[in-house]
Amino acid sequence: MRSTAMGAPDLVAPSPAAQLYGKPGPEFGPWLEKASILIVDDEPGMRNFLVRTLGPRAKRVEEAADCEEATKLLDQHHFDVVILDNIMPGKSGVEWLTEQREIGFFSDAILMTAYADLDTAIKALRAGAVDFVLKPFRSNQILNAVARCLDRMRLRRENHVLRHELRATSDHVLLRDKLIGYSAQIQEIRETIARVAPLPTSILISGESGTGKEVTARSLHALSDRAEKPFVPINCAAIPSEMIEAELFGHLKGAFTGAQTTRDGLFMHAQGGTLFLDEVGELSLATQSKLLRAIESRRIRPVGSEREAPVDLRFIFATNADLEAEVEAGRFRADLFYRINVMHIAMPPLRERGDDVLELASLFMSKLSKQLGVPQVAMDGAVRAGLTRYDWPGNVRELRNLVERTLILGRFPAEFRDEQARMDGHTDQDETLEEMERRHIMAMVHKTGGNRNEAARRLGISRKTIDRKFADWAD
Repeated sequence: MRSTAMGAPDLVAPSPAAQLYGKPGPEFGPWLEKASILIVDDEPGMRNFLVRTLGPRAKRVEEAADCEEATKLLDQHHFDVVILDNIMPGKSGVEWLTEQREIGFFSDAILMTAYADLDTAIKALRAGAVDFVLKPFRSNQILNAVARCLDRMRLRRENHVLRHELRATSDHVLLRDKLIGYSAQIQEIRETIARVAPLPTSILISGESGTGKEVTARSLHALSDRAEKPFVPINCAAIPSEMIEAELFGHLKGAFTGAQTTRDGLFMHAQGGTLFLDEVGELSLATQSKLLRAIESRRIRPVGSEREAPVDLRFIFATNADLEAEVEAGRFRADLFYRINVMHIAMPPLRERGDDVLELASLFMSKLSKQLGVPQVAMDGAVRAGLTRYDWPGNVRELRNLVERTLILGRFPAEFRDEQARMDGHTDQDETLEEMERRHIMAMVHKTGGNRNEAARRLGISRKTIDRKFADWAD
């Protein structure tokens, strides 16, 4: 058996064939040079020919002389494509492929044969072969067959991920790939992202709903060495508990009622890229246990499968819950919490980000006005004061909805338009002392650009008093 050197994705050594014959250009598509290929043939000459042809162009090429050796390799490693001879001693390629599909084999297979009869072709298709190559063939023929397999696999996974994202979100998501704002908190988060993005470390992102946890996760992926591979977001709270395992890990045909076909899970669709598990605190304890095993072993077992499949992923988790409190309450596994909480990024609520709300509002106004085909609504001093004063319990998501509603109606709500008059002292005669206190503190926090320490100093009260007041007003 001949194989390329093993190691982390950024440390994989070139295959022996690549070292011997040199690395040609990616004339058969950019995906071939990142592919892992298994060759199964009992003829040493054919295996040598295929290794010489594919080795210089692929990331990893391994070979097996029989079905038993091929099975062992499949148990140990993930292969994107398996090139399989049909006529071999003991067991035909079609028989072996059928057996492997039944116990969990998700890679594309190309069948080689010297006999181009219809019966063999039908059996090969039923066994799950995606291409058929007639011996003898030239190097370009097998290279084109592999390139077709890889392109088909890429399109299938991209389509699945896009369909999953469309099901998971009900509206157009703006600015999901970019952190907006120049507050001290956002600047610090940008610096943290720049430091940890190139590392394989698992990351836990916490924060209230709508604070931009997915935006941060996408930024981490975009700045990592996996940027060209898939980013797969999963909202754990949106998938029914009885379906979450099959969605994550995949399933075989007949594994449960309604499983009419074999299907890859989202773990496999994220192969080589980043898996973003949002609302991870919503997973059941049973699913948490399976997730912990997958993170630690980097292997998954599809529902109904007898084989574990290796995965190469970067994990990012997010939650709006207090996971430490969930651990104490027995609703979240302590070992999983400590496994995912290697690096923690806390997203600040919009009310603590000062003038970031104005920058976000302007950007939403520009983008959404083009989407809706309506003119922008001006933000005068009264509106800007109202936007910065408001608590934004729904954070950035609530701000986006407010701007869209404003564009549809052609004006901002009255509570934002009339804010300047209240701040200038033209208050309602029926205003209570508590309302006056709230307005005065909010005005000072706005005047200091969201700096609560400075606002407390100017007001002659403690920072804790301001924090307590904000907490009371949020309830």
